[in-house]
Amino acid sequence: MYATSPAESVHALDPASLVGPGLTFWTARDATGALLGCAALKQLAADDAELKSMRTAGAARGRGVGGALLAHVLAEAVARGCRTVHLETGTQEYFAPARRLYARAGFVECPPFGDYVEDPHSVFYRRDLQGGAPTPGRGAAPHG
Repeated sequence: MYATSPAESVHALDPASLVGPGLTFWTARDATGALLGCAALKQLAADDAELKSMRTAGAARGRGVGGALLAHVLAEAVARGCRTVHLETGTQEYFAPARRLYARAGFVECPPFGDYVEDPHSVFYRRDLQGGAPTPGRGAAPHG
């Protein structure tokens, strides 16, 4: 993310932050065990969570990995009783495929949430989960 956004606008979790209370991290792998992507869910409140650090490996892009990860994380949020999931992503062209994926999954733009502040390099989204999670996309199933 540092290659596409100014340092002060990077909100991805560092590897040490991917373990801890209120945070679950998943990976998607192919049949050989090769890493295809990852995503995390951070509990913000009893009924609210944040999608964090969702990435798809370059070689896996366009194969439905992002959709499968997103569907898995949203289904997990529903199972945990979350009513909403928020996320932050970049405004740069590099993030356009992610923004399209989130829009297809029912996310809508919203004001900054949690500790975030307005930032020209960030866009914030919210998804109401009362209608349930989207159906999984194509691709590998995530592993917790």
